[in-house]
Amino acid sequence: MDSARAAVRERDERVARSVGRTARLRLWFEQRGGKTILADAYAEPPFCVRRSFDRAGAAHVIIVCSGPGVFGGDVLSLHVHVGAGARVVLTSQSSLQVHPDANGLPAFVNHRYTVADDGDLQCEWHATIPFAGSRLRQTFDVQAAESARLWWSEAAMSGRAGRGERWQFRELAHELRVMIDRSLQYLERYRIAPAERHPAVTWVAGDADYFGTCLLRHPSADRELAEAMHLAMLRIPDVRAAADLVAPRLIAVRCMSARGVPFSAARAACRAAVPGALDPRSV
Repeated sequence: MDSARAAVRERDERVARSVGRTARLRLWFEQRGGKTILADAYAEPPFCVRRSFDRAGAAHVIIVCSGPGVFGGDVLSLHVHVGAGARVVLTSQSSLQVHPDANGLPAFVNHRYTVADDGDLQCEWHATIPFAGSRLRQTFDVQAAESARLWWSEAAMSGRAGRGERWQFRELAHELRVMIDRSLQYLERYRIAPAERHPAVTWVAGDADYFGTCLLRHPSADRELAEAMHLAMLRIPDVRAAADLVAPRLIAVRCMSARGVPFSAARAACRAAVPGALDPRSV
């Protein structure tokens, strides 16, 4: 067993008062006999590990968090390793709800992904919903080999808009970093604090309540594919979006909408253009 996999075998050494407030999830995928399997896993509540689904040789795992969401003061971390030649599809069970803390503390959510040679990682996340008064600081760190493939789709909302909570959260700090063979290929970093600068203005969010990013790292990712994804989204009413080739074999997409249905349609249109992409809704 190499040192990377040995790190998956951990012990829960949390004190009782931190159970449910701090938690780690580790997933290790390998290719065996032409199929990808979940070879090793470690989960601390409220995380739990469920069975993986075989999807044409790929392993599909739904990330399950048994709690009602994340609260101020919580620290959740997730580490996923995709072994050489393995193909993995990860999806969330539902939207991450971010609850406020009486002392104004932020919640911390940290993700780390490593994708080995010829590995394929496809992640499709529900939109994060920050409740009124909440604070969230989240980081996503993706480290992949040159021959690895990546599809990433994540989103956030302005809050529970139907309850009049548009932009009522205190802070949403976000960072998405993609490293290819230790070279930085994409960095997305922002901090939204509505009390300091309200987002509902022209050239920021306008009337949008949904916003998100899609990334494609693939040998077929070129300017023609980026243009096809861009045009596919422009055909959907009530969506503002753009796609561009930001680095060799790396397409970045940003989209927003005032309504959830067209926003979801835009994300699906991008995924449909990805070579070899698997639709998570088919499980």
